[in-house]
Amino acid sequence: MSDSVIELRSDTFTKPTAGMREAMINAEVGDDMVGEDPTVNRLEARMADLLGMEAAVFACSGTQSNQMAIWAHCHPGDELIIDQSGHIANYEAGAPAALSGVSVRRLPGNMGLLDLDQLEGEIRGGNQHLASTRLLCLENSTNLGGGQTYPLEQIARVAEWAHDNGLKVHVDGARLFNACIARGYAAADVASHVDSISICFSKGLGCPMGSILVGSQPLIQRARRARKLFGGALRQAGIVAAAAEYALDHHVDRLADDHANARAFAEAIAEIPGIVIDVDAVPTNLVFFDLQPEYGTAADLSAALRERGVKINPTGTQQLRACTHLDVDRAGVLQAAEAIRECLAAGLPSATTAGSGAYAGR
Repeated sequence: MSDSVIELRSDTFTKPTAGMREAMINAEVGDDMVGEDPTVNRLEARMADLLGMEAAVFACSGTQSNQMAIWAHCHPGDELIIDQSGHIANYEAGAPAALSGVSVRRLPGNMGLLDLDQLEGEIRGGNQHLASTRLLCLENSTNLGGGQTYPLEQIARVAEWAHDNGLKVHVDGARLFNACIARGYAAADVASHVDSISICFSKGLGCPMGSILVGSQPLIQRARRARKLFGGALRQAGIVAAAAEYALDHHVDRLADDHANARAFAEAIAEIPGIVIDVDAVPTNLVFFDLQPEYGTAADLSAALRERGVKINPTGTQQLRACTHLDVDRAGVLQAAEAIRECLAAGLPSATTAGSGAYAGR
């Protein structure tokens, strides 16, 4: 295997930059659980202001911040509705049911995006036999939907429908800033239509950990109780909040580079015999592509690529996902594409290694 690894499994594999590490070393800290960590307080206030909302609460992970929102919005016996590919529905370990007593109803959207065509007539309530629909969850950008992003007018339309029908709207914005860069709108533009948004710092923004939930003051107060209930009490969290502050200052605009590199990778592999991809369906930093069965399986290709120092996970029997980020430049993605070409030209041995199964949780 090559000494130099091209990591394309996820943007969660990013390492803190030298500047981010320096910010973490110098962070002012205190006990966050009593509101005395100045860096966390500053980050929460900054994010609330950035999104034009009243308050925010720092969390350990995107799953945690999503689940805090669900607990704060809903009551046991309620249900949320979400696109069938949504992260909350698939990759959060059944947490809505386990932590909040909330059931999840999956609706078939369009590449992870929901619109009125899918939502009309789907609200349940007023019948003792049925769960009461309480919350609409949107994902922006989508994960399994292929990094697709909501047009602002679609968010407005869907949120208005939800509010008119007595629902709250939560946005899983794990990669919200990717959507903002791709669409040219601001985070506050999205927030103006919804009730809560969670944003991850540990993905495209390159932080070692952390997420944030933003919403109204009463909602965030209730979400803080959920954070404590879920075991997410934080003490001197300013060390990681400082990384998030640094990312907001230095890593948001550069997401455009990741999008451009994803497109370059997609264009390069589209020319390789055996690869099937819709290049025009790559708007952000996620690239889903298929391997024609006569060449082998996605697991076969993933294993062969590892031998050449390229890490790309299978997401299905024939499908793989590559994710660009700040630790992989243009030369790196083109080298990865060339490795795919070499693997298929040489022929793929059958993969038998553990861990070759499909997973693209983030």
